[in-house]
Amino acid sequence: MSGPVANPIDGQAMLLAAAKASVGPQLLPDLVDRVQDHLCSREAEYRRQYELAYEDDSACVFFVEAGHWTTLADEVGLERRERDAVRRAHTEHLRRIGKDTGRREEFETALDIRECVVVGKTDESDGSD
Repeated sequence: MSGPVANPIDGQAMLLAAAKASVGPQLLPDLVDRVQDHLCSREAEYRRQYELAYEDDSACVFFVEAGHWTTLADEVGLERRERDAVRRAHTEHLRRIGKDTGRREEFETALDIRECVVVGKTDESDGSD
């Protein structure tokens, strides 16, 4: 069993998501942490089922089917506004990655038909099994 995962979502992405989703910026980090606790145990499942859009030392970003966040929010116990805020944080994080890596257009096109999920890594999920 791994320990807690540090929040992999970029701070600017968190602020933007909080503003757009009408969730206080003080609440969003706790919501993201709650979702990360759930997601980190499912990294292997995400690797098998979904397209890996991006990976670095701290996180993997996967493209998932539209509506995935509704199911995920139900599993974690998020209300609609909380779900929207966390989903936006994940999406804004991917957009920032796209801008930084020159893949912005590619990611925007993918986000037209899919959603994304950022799964933070623990020391045990570095792929060195």
